[in-house]
Amino acid sequence: MATDRREFMKVVGATAVAVSAMSASRVMSATEPAAGMKNIKAFAFDAYGTLFDVFSVTALCEQLFPGKGNALAQLWRAKQLQYSLLRSQMGRHKDFWQLTEDGLVYATKNLKLDLTPEKRKRLMETYLSLAAFPDVKPGLEALRKHGLRLAILSNGEPKMLEAAAKSAGIYDLLDTIISVEEAKIFKPNPRVYNLAPERMKVSNAELGFVSSNSWDINGAASAGLFTFWIQRSAGEPPEELGFSADRVVSAITDLAPLVRG
Repeated sequence: MATDRREFMKVVGATAVAVSAMSASRVMSATEPAAGMKNIKAFAFDAYGTLFDVFSVTALCEQLFPGKGNALAQLWRAKQLQYSLLRSQMGRHKDFWQLTEDGLVYATKNLKLDLTPEKRKRLMETYLSLAAFPDVKPGLEALRKHGLRLAILSNGEPKMLEAAAKSAGIYDLLDTIISVEEAKIFKPNPRVYNLAPERMKVSNAELGFVSSNSWDINGAASAGLFTFWIQRSAGEPPEELGFSADRVVSAITDLAPLVRG
C-alpha cells in the first residue's frame, strides 16, 4: 500500500495547499527532547490514512472494475478529500458519508465506469470495514497500558467511524470518537481541532494529536496542539504550510516509548 500512498499524494498534493495559509513554525529534531511531552494525558488520532487504510478498498474496486481498481481507488480518495475542503470553503456542509458517495460517483464517471446501484452499495460499505494498519492495535494497547486516554478526531461521520473502529477491533480501546459533525466544518479548520481538548477535558499542552497526513498535522499545530506525524512512507516530504510536527515517527507503536519511556 506504500505505492498507493505515494501515488495518492501526487494526486492531492495541490489540493491540500488550497487550505488557508499558515505561518510561523515549531521545528524540532528527532533526537531533541520535547518540552512538555511527559505532560501528555491524552491522544487524538486522525482516522483515514492514520488508523484505517483507505486504499484497502482497492481490491474490491479491482474486482468490480478489472484493470481500473487502482485508478478508481486513487481518484475516489482524492475527490473525497477535495470535496471536504471545497464544501468548507463554500459554507455548504455535507457529512463525510455523503462526500464519500459523491466522490465515488464522480470518480466512476470520470473513468467511464458503470456504477450500478449494487456496485455503489458494495463500494460504500467498504468504508464501514476498512483494514487497520498493523501497528494500530498494538500501538493503542501500549498507550492504554500507560493510562493515556485515546480518541479519534476525524472528518468521518460518527456512524461510519464507529463501524470501522468496531470492525478493526479497536473500539474498546477508545474513550471517545469525535467527529467534525459537531462543528459542521471539515479539517483543517481550527474549530475541529479545538473539539479534542474540549471533549477530553485536557489542555492543548496535555493532548497529542496524531496523523499520517502532513496537511492535517499542519492544521493541528496551527490550532496549538502538540503533534505527532506518522510518516508511513519514508520518502514523503512534509507539506510546506509553515507548521512542522513536534515529533515524526514511523508507526503508532513508537508513541508509548516517547511519552512514557
